[in-house]
Amino acid sequence: METRLENGSPVCIRTIREEDRELMRVGIEKMSQRSRYLRFFSGARSAPEWVIERLVAADGHDHIAWGALDMAGDDKPAIGAVHAFRDEEDDDCAEFSVAVLDEYHGLGLGKLLTATILLDAREEAITEFEVNILADNAGAKDFTRSLGGRLVDSDRDVLEYVLDVETAIVRLKADCDPPGITEVFKAFA
Repeated sequence: METRLENGSPVCIRTIREEDRELMRVGIEKMSQRSRYLRFFSGARSAPEWVIERLVAADGHDHIAWGALDMAGDDKPAIGAVHAFRDEEDDDCAEFSVAVLDEYHGLGLGKLLTATILLDAREEAITEFEVNILADNAGAKDFTRSLGGRLVDSDRDVLEYVLDVETAIVRLKADCDPPGITEVFKAFA
């Protein structure tokens, strides 16, 4: 689906496929060390091959994955990704994560990707997301809480939130920010 970021830049949001290995690898390497640490709980510059394999092995049911491409760039680089891995013991629940390249922070891409995966998860009968966040990731905590996430467990370093899919969809739709989010909702209507 085609939509726009808050600055008007065109983006394409599409499902992640096996052949996206190199896009995924390059995207992870373009993230700052801090962003890689907050997303993967490791600041390593390169993701191990098993991580890349897991991220691109989406089947649309047990692993839902969407990526965003910058359509303004000549090479149409990958600029963000969102994943939901269904819990093996609880079919109604999935582990959720989102990552956006640093230069695209603050442009609404995280919300666009989150809306996309929430709507897709609803179609796949996933009703709840589990979100693991490092305790020092204030942005992710604020965003998760803004979607209705509630803290259910914590250790010193990692906080576990539960997010009701339908509540999060309602909150994102009511917010209508960024403006491009209406295209996401139209695509799933």
